[in-house]
Amino acid sequence: MEARERGSMSSSIGNSAELEGNLTLSDRLKVFKGSTFDPEAYVSSKCQRMNEKETRHLSSYLVELKKASAEEMRKSVYANYAAFIRTSKEISALEGQLLSMRNLLSAQAALVHGLADGVHISSLCADDADDLRDEDLYDMENKQLSKIETWVVEFFDRLEVLLAEKRVDESMAALEEGRRVAIEAHEKRTLSPDTLLSLNNAIREKRQELADQLAEAISQPSRRGGELRSAVLALKKLGDGSRAHTLLLRSYERRLQANIQSLRASNTSYGVAFASALSQLVFSTIAQAASDSHAVVGEDPAYSSELVTWAVKQAETFAILLKRHTLASSAAAGSLRVTAECIQLCASHCSSLESRGLALSPVLLKHFRPGVEQALTGNLKRIEQSSAALAASDDWSLAYTPTGSRASSTTPIAPHLKLSISAQRFNSMVQEFLEDAGPLDEALQLDGIALDGVLQVFNSYVDLLINALPASAENEENPVQRIVKIAETESQQTALLVNALLLADELIPRSASKILPQGTSQSTPRRGSSDSRHNRPEQREWKKKLQKSVDRLRDSFCRQHALELIFTEEGEVRLSSEIYILMDETTEEPEWFPSPIFQEQFAKLTRIAVIVSDMFVGRERFATILLMRLTETVILWISDDQSFWEEMETGDKPLGPLGLQQFYLDMEFVMIFASQGRYLSRNL
Repeated sequence: MEARERGSMSSSIGNSAELEGNLTLSDRLKVFKGSTFDPEAYVSSKCQRMNEKETRHLSSYLVELKKASAEEMRKSVYANYAAFIRTSKEISALEGQLLSMRNLLSAQAALVHGLADGVHISSLCADDADDLRDEDLYDMENKQLSKIETWVVEFFDRLEVLLAEKRVDESMAALEEGRRVAIEAHEKRTLSPDTLLSLNNAIREKRQELADQLAEAISQPSRRGGELRSAVLALKKLGDGSRAHTLLLRSYERRLQANIQSLRASNTSYGVAFASALSQLVFSTIAQAASDSHAVVGEDPAYSSELVTWAVKQAETFAILLKRHTLASSAAAGSLRVTAECIQLCASHCSSLESRGLALSPVLLKHFRPGVEQALTGNLKRIEQSSAALAASDDWSLAYTPTGSRASSTTPIAPHLKLSISAQRFNSMVQEFLEDAGPLDEALQLDGIALDGVLQVFNSYVDLLINALPASAENEENPVQRIVKIAETESQQTALLVNALLLADELIPRSASKILPQGTSQSTPRRGSSDSRHNRPEQREWKKKLQKSVDRLRDSFCRQHALELIFTEEGEVRLSSEIYILMDETTEEPEWFPSPIFQEQFAKLTRIAVIVSDMFVGRERFATILLMRLTETVILWISDDQSFWEEMETGDKPLGPLGLQQFYLDMEFVMIFASQGRYLSRNL
């Protein structure tokens, strides 16, 4: 009963996962966005009767959903960077306008209060005693106004000197002091409205003059490090944070451009060393700019958006420059190693910025991918051309692969494996290609382009092996005939099969394990996890395609030897109905013995069985299937030849008793030696 409940729960979870797999990301997240969402109730509903495997299944599903949600959020943020920046600038402009309006309103209020006081004082002039008191008060106020006005004059003189000497900290302190005095004078009405208005306007002008000085200082190339940050911070304190942040980023951009020009001038070649230095320069500058931005303006979204947009622009400029000077030339030459090293360096430097919230990998991917695909294509074409050249001089004799090459040192061939010269070189080139393409496939998400390319060049190499058979017909899939050395002997022809089998069954999959889906992660996937569940069918399908190419060569091999038995060198048919029909025209009792063609077939199969037993060590199953197919090919030819049966059944001279006995003897002979050789098939 409990087992049935667990099975039912597993089925419901599986159906739910299949149903949610057809929904969009927004629909799949609706359950988590509701105001009534209860995490504990959700987990309890999913895990009440789940076993360990089902719990892992649900956990992997939630992790995938979390990753998809994070990616959706990142895309949304990137899509609205321009709007963030535009809004922040508009807000800054509005803040400035509001500040001006507040100053104007303060001046108007002071003027209104001044007029009210004037009217009140004039109404008291009728009384003589009051006049005397008013005169005393007026004298006192004049003395006080005189002191404040004197301070104002001295204040502006001192501020002029500070600004002229570019003493920023003291100038800012003086401006702050002037602002406090103006506020106090407004509250206590110790200054006339005109004087107070002039004071506020003058302070605002001096503040703008200081801001312009700071902006000019920030733009100076010699201003770096702490001095640059201090100037930017001071400009922000003056109320112009948007301008300060923009000038900070422009300063780093000018410095970066100057350093790039110096780097290009000092390099005569644009190889991996240049790419490494350029990548280090660009991404370290972006990192320093991000650090200074955070130190000056903090986590303000408007400034963060401007920083990300600036960083994306620098990354695009870097990608275009590197593609033009390094990747384009290496891609045209098919130099995949140079391209791979450059991409790895850039990816390493780029990943160091992700902790700062700068994910620039998609920018590099967009610009680097076409060049990488071109390099992959060029490298695969070189492998194909080199294999064709080697096949033209290959004597098709098997030998152990020599050690010392980069490929053999990283992926050594087992001692019992032998290949011909062209297969050895083909295997070495494919290994080197996959070693270089592995990091590219993972970093740039090439969706198996490298593996598809390996499958393509292997099919091309198998076509070469097919064309090396003496009587191979023109391949309809690839009509371009290649010049290859013909495999004359049965040992040489069997060596062609050994080359294809070992490459497809062991050597190429072993080299491809570095970039096959299950080999992309550093650790082995947990049983039942999403990655292993989805990637294993892809791996099996890719290996099946390799095996199909081997089957094409095997079928051509069997057809080649069957044709040698059925037809003479002049093209005449040796296996026809006449050899059985004519037996009844003789009056003597024949000696019952298998027909010569089947005796030759037995001898050929015996020789080939000895050859394959020596060459296919550890792969007896393939050797057995080869002998089975080779035996079947001749019999299937008889079975499918309609004229053979029509002549024996409805011809002018139908098959007689002696011919029937001979035909039965031949078929029985084939059954016997195939059974004794352990390659008798059900089809036969």
